[in-house]
Amino acid sequence: MAMKSKVLIVGGTGYLGKRLVKASLAQGHETFVLHREEIGVDIEKVQMLLSFKQQGAHLVIGSFNDHQSLVKVVKLVDVVICAISGVHIRSHQILLQLKLVDAIKEAGNVKRFLPSEFGTDPARMENAMEPGRVTFDDKMVVRRATEEAGIPFTYISANCFAGYFLGGLCQPGFILPSREQVRLLGDGNQKEQDYAEQVGLTHYYHVCYEGCLANFEIGDGAEEATKLYPEVKYTTVEEYMTRYL
Repeated sequence: MAMKSKVLIVGGTGYLGKRLVKASLAQGHETFVLHREEIGVDIEKVQMLLSFKQQGAHLVIGSFNDHQSLVKVVKLVDVVICAISGVHIRSHQILLQLKLVDAIKEAGNVKRFLPSEFGTDPARMENAMEPGRVTFDDKMVVRRATEEAGIPFTYISANCFAGYFLGGLCQPGFILPSREQVRLLGDGNQKEQDYAEQVGLTHYYHVCYEGCLANFEIGDGAEEATKLYPEVKYTTVEEYMTRYL
């Protein structure tokens, strides 16, 4: 029987977090979900947390504004997975993760920490363009803090979840394919955009034009997911796109 862990998921009500909670429970791990006091009266998030509890997860209350509350929560588990969304808000995600790193360091019992990454490997993006490179620079700050604290870690680079790009045919702002038209970016006419759009489009440039998700060898100290988990049924691009026929 595979060894089971006590897993804390931070950001469990988010896009990725809620899926991690489900997966952890399905694997039989004792699963803890951080109930952040900051969510206040967000009824949808509260209802989601309660649904996790009904499925067997433990809700543990903590606050990023209360260091000792985070330490107390971390001491309950073996593994900490952070799934806090960046949403292109500079410094917000990094600040929260650094607070989490400090709590893990003080607790001293965590066997594995997975910071919120899950996209492009930031260590390979040192030449990324502004303003999009801010995403990678921030993640590297968290990596350095984790390593300097001596915390055992695993970095997961899921290469931007290809399905997110596939469904919308790489059209920014769309996740369903158009049957009538495809918009080609880069006609030479500069357009006014807000900061978040600029960040997103520079990411699209590196992914779709430079091929930053596939133009390298994995190398030493890393492993391709299909080799780590051969028992998983992986979906091909062709299989994924047939759902839209």
